[in-house]
Amino acid sequence: MEAVQSESVKDTTPVTRRGIFGWMMFDWAAQPTFTVVTTFIFGPYFVSRLTDDPVAAQTMWSNMATLAGIMIAVFSPILGSIADATGRKKPWIGFFSIFLVIGLSLLWYAVPGSNPLYPFLLMVMVTVSVEFSTVFNDSMMPTLVSKDKVGKISNIAWGLGYTGGMIVLIGVVALLAASPDSGKTILGIPALFGLDPATGDDARVVGPLSAVWYVIFVLPMFLFTPDARSAGQALVPAVRQGFAELGNTLKQLRQRKSLLRFLIARMIYQDGVNGLLVLGGAFAAGLFGWVTMEIGIYGIILNLVAIPSCIVAGYVDSIFGSKRTIILSLFALLISSVGIVSTSHDAALFGLVQLSTVDQGGLFGTAAEKLYIFFSLFTGLAFGPIQASSRSYLSRSIEPEEAGRYFGIYALTGRITSFMATAAFSIATAISGSAYWGMATISLFFVAGLVLLWGNAYPALPEKESK
Repeated sequence: MEAVQSESVKDTTPVTRRGIFGWMMFDWAAQPTFTVVTTFIFGPYFVSRLTDDPVAAQTMWSNMATLAGIMIAVFSPILGSIADATGRKKPWIGFFSIFLVIGLSLLWYAVPGSNPLYPFLLMVMVTVSVEFSTVFNDSMMPTLVSKDKVGKISNIAWGLGYTGGMIVLIGVVALLAASPDSGKTILGIPALFGLDPATGDDARVVGPLSAVWYVIFVLPMFLFTPDARSAGQALVPAVRQGFAELGNTLKQLRQRKSLLRFLIARMIYQDGVNGLLVLGGAFAAGLFGWVTMEIGIYGIILNLVAIPSCIVAGYVDSIFGSKRTIILSLFALLISSVGIVSTSHDAALFGLVQLSTVDQGGLFGTAAEKLYIFFSLFTGLAFGPIQASSRSYLSRSIEPEEAGRYFGIYALTGRITSFMATAAFSIATAISGSAYWGMATISLFFVAGLVLLWGNAYPALPEKESK
């Protein structure tokens, strides 16, 4: 097995390609939780079919994301600092994976008409667990390859994740999600296992399905990817040292001004990304009355765009740098979010272009639905590269021994104000009575992040800053 030596890792053995592949398989394992549970299947089901009040349910779903985001923001940097003190990352991934699998499995019992507080709490547990696991997996990246290669493997891993998510999504749409009218899937066959769309079986099944997928495909990371060496500290001393290191890191950020500015910019634009991913599918379900089959196909379309986009972005990142890749992605997300909000049932571009309301039959039969998908393609182009290149941007900027706490702070900046996007949506929707105004607030986060990052003096392929 050919080995790849990391230039930034001292006193470690070379990492084999199998080890790097194992690390990338974490994204493959975890992505269905985001794709079919949060975004395209269970989230829209929670909003449109779990209760008889879709506006209240949409607000509750937004509040779920807000609560989970606050918990992630508070505890990620603390846990990352503790992990740096103990050295090893895999035990933390394993610990939170247990809660992830339990939470996903129990979503099966969120039947229509049941108390929405039950799936609300489960989704908080699922979201927090998968994000904490991701923090520790991401913090392993600086020990695997040299800094000039992190952008490539980060984007490829993200593309691999979208591939896994799309495979599960296709399986759900083709084999498990039947039309309530015909009782047949898009392939014209009855849903497997006798799943009944009238009782939400087709949407609820994605929870345990994602749990089984995760358990199977996270194993290569545990088996093949080398972990950092144990620092030999017991947990209680490691906690004390972790808190001390976190305090020192926050002080150092005042001297690392370009890195601090990037983290602030990322904090803002990631709020918009989170809001668009969490609320976009639910917004479409409420706007057009899409059921599981249509939402699933919509998700497949986005992933078909996202997968090659991540691969191309990996090479763009390696040649032009993470900053330019992120800026291009922000422009695409801005086009997408403004275009989506400007589209109504009978008009586009805020009423400047009139659309036919005739349903031509089949999936996405109206002109408005087709235009909504067109604008959403820009989301598919951008939401993978912006997150993958943000991850590689940070990895290039730090040393392996500080990866845990910095990726903890990275998670904090991705979540500490994440309640702002979802809360802004909730407030605007509640005041106006229209989800359009709620979605309109998402674009503001992309504009603010773009302005901050554009003026940052950080080089395209940054060298280590003085601490």
